[in-house]
Amino acid sequence: MFQETEKQAKKAMENAVDALRRDFRRVRTGRASADILNEVRVDYYGSAVPISQVGTISVPEARLITIQPWEKNIIPDIEKAIFKSDLGLTPTSDGIIVRIPIPALTEERRKEMVKQIKAKTEDAKISIRGARQDANNSLKKLEKDKEITEDDLKRGEKLIQDLTDSYVKKVDDVFSTKEDELMEV
Repeated sequence: MFQETEKQAKKAMENAVDALRRDFRRVRTGRASADILNEVRVDYYGSAVPISQVGTISVPEARLITIQPWEKNIIPDIEKAIFKSDLGLTPTSDGIIVRIPIPALTEERRKEMVKQIKAKTEDAKISIRGARQDANNSLKKLEKDKEITEDDLKRGEKLIQDLTDSYVKKVDDVFSTKEDELMEV
């Protein structure tokens, strides 16, 4: 009877981990990654569209991102969008391709970014604990409505706690990987 509760809790916890991974993809490290441009929007014929829809984004070197726009007249708009994005990047163009060199991060900036990802990690853990709370409340309601026994409730709570512990460990692993990536010189 509590399999549905477990399934819902697992889905909510998995969503928390996935959201954390997506957030971390946008955090700029000293290495080039097209993912850091995911949130940048370009004014394209009056509409704000993702930068990936106005050209081809590639990473030819470890510290360089290039954008080959499909229309050359949009290059100034691409550059302006990147400047406004608060990523701390300075694009340049030769009239054909926009080049975005990725500067090395200072030690101070690296530590600041680790603090930011630590806060996002804690938010993910809070989401996981919230899913655990919802699942436990659901189990208690089932027990109160006499749909499961008290022993089933205890078993279900232990199962949910084990699930919570495994997802908290996943979140910690994602954090450690990103932290190592950020602190790498």
